[in-house]
Amino acid sequence: MKKMNVALTASALFILVGCGASNDYTPPADATGENIFSTACTECHKPLSANVAMLLSESMANKEAITKKFQSGSMRMPAFPNINGEAADRLAEYVLSHSDTN
Repeated sequence: MKKMNVALTASALFILVGCGASNDYTPPADATGENIFSTACTECHKPLSANVAMLLSESMANKEAITKKFQSGSMRMPAFPNINGEAADRLAEYVLSHSDTN
């Protein structure tokens, strides 16, 4: 029983290490939204098809919400604070124009 508790605790800590983490990726000044998405996002967000990058909820289907999400992160998603300014606009526009809403 004690070994099981230790194993569960270790597993939980391993999973939580990524929570709220920050990623130091900084896109090149001339990177397109597609380039930024391919580099920063596809490790976790696999495109659904050639034309659909993601499924977005109604509340996330706007540039402001998308930008806030990738800059702040969430429980399971690291923050990307270095994607800002024009690069943030290009990434948000790419995600918005290449996503379906559910």
